[in-house]
Amino acid sequence: MDKLPKLSTLTTEDSGWGFFLCTYKEVRAGRSGSEFLFLSLQDASGQTVAKLLTDVERYKNEFDAGEFVRVEGRASLYNNQLQLVLTAIRRVNPDQDRREGFREDDCILSSSRPIDEMWAELESQIQAVKPDPLRVLLARITTDNAEQLKIWPAAQTVHHAYRGGLLEHILKMAEVGRLVARAYNANEDLVFAGIVLHDIGKLQELGYEAGSASYTRDGNLVGHIALGLILVRETANGIAAFPQDLRAQVEHIVASHHGSKEYGSPVEPKTLEAFIVAAVDELDAKVNQVRRAIAEDPADGEFTGWNKRLGRVLHKGGG
Repeated sequence: MDKLPKLSTLTTEDSGWGFFLCTYKEVRAGRSGSEFLFLSLQDASGQTVAKLLTDVERYKNEFDAGEFVRVEGRASLYNNQLQLVLTAIRRVNPDQDRREGFREDDCILSSSRPIDEMWAELESQIQAVKPDPLRVLLARITTDNAEQLKIWPAAQTVHHAYRGGLLEHILKMAEVGRLVARAYNANEDLVFAGIVLHDIGKLQELGYEAGSASYTRDGNLVGHIALGLILVRETANGIAAFPQDLRAQVEHIVASHHGSKEYGSPVEPKTLEAFIVAAVDELDAKVNQVRRAIAEDPADGEFTGWNKRLGRVLHKGGG
């Protein structure tokens, strides 16, 4: 039996075995009343729905959501969506399965950019920030939270929802934000600082373990904008003679980065730099959604299927 390819390159011609992370598991009732397993599986390249339709009683207690699994099955189209139809599934036995090539990192949806490369890029940009209090603020927050910031997703599901996604999001925003700041004669370092810190509260809003993100108690009750504001305020207060006007400018960008009260910001942008950060944040999130929707669409046509979140079909660039 062949090994299944990466999920990003899976086609209806593929069948075989493979290692994945199971991020969702539900026992459902089929039309005939018999049970089937409805699953979400992921590897480093993508994610897919999977179903086990036979021998459910045998396999349903062999694993749990949040565990690495070994599966056997074939790819199939259902309602124009690619899925895996499984014939067998069990939790991974690390000692045994490593001999067949099992690696945890291969099963966790991840940024296409190496983490160490992205982190070095962020540190280099922070070192060049002026004035010194702003550089110290950024360095202190990123260093204190480095372990999480290197691997955290930017969201649970919507955009950059994978290992290293938040860091990737920050760096792409920084690249675009600097260009926009120069074009409109805005404060480039302030824009950069706002970009680094705009989603810093996500580190407390989301829990992230074994490739799966979930909302924490503080995430549900407080939210990442408020959590980010608290962190920025507490860190700034711990820096000697930190300028209060600069603190207010940074906090305003964090508070307003969703662009409007309708979308969850307690205040709307009132500075040029805040407008730029909110606009670039929205742009990068949308571009990430568009690219993933196109990449994960299983159809061969010129357009994708209907994308519910984006409210449209997307042109794939062919024809």
